[in-house]
Amino acid sequence: MVKQSIFGRIAQLAKANINALLDSAEDPAMMLDQMVRDYTNNIAEAESAIAQTIGNLRLLEQDHAEDVSNAQDWGSKALAASRKGDELRAAGNTADADKFDNLAKVALGRQLSAEKEAKAAEPTIASQTEVVDKLKKGLDGMRGKLTELSSKRDELIARAKTASAQQQVMDAMKSIDLLDPTSEISRFEEKIRREEAKVIGQQELAASSLDAQFEQLADGDKEVEVDARLAALKAGGDPQKAVTSGE
Repeated sequence: MVKQSIFGRIAQLAKANINALLDSAEDPAMMLDQMVRDYTNNIAEAESAIAQTIGNLRLLEQDHAEDVSNAQDWGSKALAASRKGDELRAAGNTADADKFDNLAKVALGRQLSAEKEAKAAEPTIASQTEVVDKLKKGLDGMRGKLTELSSKRDELIARAKTASAQQQVMDAMKSIDLLDPTSEISRFEEKIRREEAKVIGQQELAASSLDAQFEQLADGDKEVEVDARLAALKAGGDPQKAVTSGE
């Protein structure tokens, strides 16, 4: 029963679809780690059980070989006793001949018993040999699955690290987009342009003020000319000459 249970577990684990299991797992890396531990433990248990099964098979084989050897040995003894009895009977010693014939019969009985025991053990040996072969193949399958699991785990961890690095890069790029240095430069440039425009405005304002002063000066000269002409008119002279002589 124990052997059947182990055999069933080995067959189940060896046929496990790792990719399907990973697809349904919430945390594939954690699941792989657990599966590696489970497989390692199951392999250790299977190795122990298979070793015991193989040991029992070897004991059966040894007992069978011993029964076969005993049968051959008792056969040889029966033949020797029978020949000795024949020799004694040929020599006229019937009493001793009968003793050796009886020994031959005893040896033949022992031979039959040994042959019967050897024959009875053969189906069990054949069955156990088949079981051991299947267990060995199943164990090899489990070892292969363990190698596959380990590779999958390493691959998954490497992919996870790569994905994490890529995510960090993407996050950094998003941060750069949100804090675009070119936009900051543009704002600074706009600020400078506004300052430059302010200076231009101040310059234009200053120039306008200067022009107003010159206009006021011109207006003052005009008033002087008007006053000169008025004085000339009053004096009865020519206003234009008054202005010219005034110049």
